[in-house]
Amino acid sequence: MFIGRKQELQFLNDRYNSKGGQIVVLYGRRRVGKTETLREFCKGKQHVFYSCREISDKLQLKSFSEKLLRENIPAASYVKEFADWETAFRSMNDLPYGDNKKLLVIDEFPYMCKGNESIPSVLQNLWDELFKDENVMIILCGSAMSFIEKELLAEKNPLYGRATGIYKMESMGFYDAVKFFPDYSERDKIIAYSILGGIPHYLRQFDPQLSLEDNIKKNILTKGCALYSEVEFLLRQELRETPLYNSIIEAVALGNTKLNDISTKSLVEDTSKTSVYLKNLIELEIIEREFSVDDGTKERANTNRGLYRLTDNFFRFWYAFVFTNYSELEGGDVDGVFEYSIKPSLHEFASFAFEDVCREYIRKLQKAGKLPFRYKNMGRWWGKTTVRRKDSIETAETEIDLLAVSVKKDKYLVGECKFKSRPFSYGEYLDTAAKLSTQKEKSDFYYMLFSESGFDEKLTAEAKNDKRIELVGIERVVGNK
Repeated sequence: MFIGRKQELQFLNDRYNSKGGQIVVLYGRRRVGKTETLREFCKGKQHVFYSCREISDKLQLKSFSEKLLRENIPAASYVKEFADWETAFRSMNDLPYGDNKKLLVIDEFPYMCKGNESIPSVLQNLWDELFKDENVMIILCGSAMSFIEKELLAEKNPLYGRATGIYKMESMGFYDAVKFFPDYSERDKIIAYSILGGIPHYLRQFDPQLSLEDNIKKNILTKGCALYSEVEFLLRQELRETPLYNSIIEAVALGNTKLNDISTKSLVEDTSKTSVYLKNLIELEIIEREFSVDDGTKERANTNRGLYRLTDNFFRFWYAFVFTNYSELEGGDVDGVFEYSIKPSLHEFASFAFEDVCREYIRKLQKAGKLPFRYKNMGRWWGKTTVRRKDSIETAETEIDLLAVSVKKDKYLVGECKFKSRPFSYGEYLDTAAKLSTQKEKSDFYYMLFSESGFDEKLTAEAKNDKRIELVGIERVVGNK
């Protein structure tokens, strides 16, 4: 069963139903579900779907020719293989699809270009000469994001300005990801998402009929299963110095978020060298550099500002629990690793993902027009805040899980996310309300408090009397209500 990707399918169908020629570039990191989405889009449409391989240019042309000639185009009666790429692509205009769009999908297009660098030029010439005015749609798909962004779509590339659609596919959001586990409890859906994130390939490895514990043991911790070696496989495909990258990713996964701390933990003494490795991981969308929500252009340009975090939940889980227990798992001690390493820490591990889910919930509320105001920026906030005591004013480092700020910065929505086995207390709300106290003199503040285990009586009573406070339980967050 195909799950999610409504926005991507809508985009592709809009391009398909548009008049004239279409050339669309669809790209994204490996495992994000590009191929499955394209195959779903092609259902019910006459089309040619060609998947490139890492082979020589001559073999690629032979394979592509065989695929195209099966469509009973006129050339099939007198050739077994096209002489060159221009002839092969040009023959696409002869596809016997009647009034329907002549649809060609080339999956992993960078492999084709790697074997023959002139292919983008060939396509550009055919586009300008023929395809742009024909009822044709060509989709170029790839996982090599650096190649697509810096070469294929770059200003000096032949295809620059020709694409009628460019779509970068991201991992699934929480609400699509948990459709893979319809019978899990709200709590287990959050934890499953904290482990697997929104990558369809990872989500499909879990059996929704098995418990979380059984799925973790069987489908992540057991040597030989797909997810056990997935991270190492991907890194070897994309990077060379994997031991160094392993050390850096592990450092970030274990909570080191600043450049100096990452260098120290990973034993890379030169922070400038660490910066280069981190930049490469950012390009692969394994790591991101996160800024406080109110940081401006100047702060973001400062190399010492920002915190590093793993964007991929599964990478975070793998480095926190599999990589650190590799010897035991190689020896088959699956139950021991789960019982003594994972089980005591899993709930706390999931709390970080719970914050991401709450932010996604806020975005949905804004889209539906259900927030007290429309925000311009929303994300985590950290910095120094002034706290007024009875006899003094104190300054302290603090952070806010979720802060949404209006365009004029006269309205703030403060969110606090508690993924704990005890209720959100009134005292915890007071701690939250004390943050950013100096801004309250000139701005309106609203509070949205999220909790896995409900709220205590005093906080519940306070929220009934104060319309600025909204309490959101896990059932409402997960159910998207």
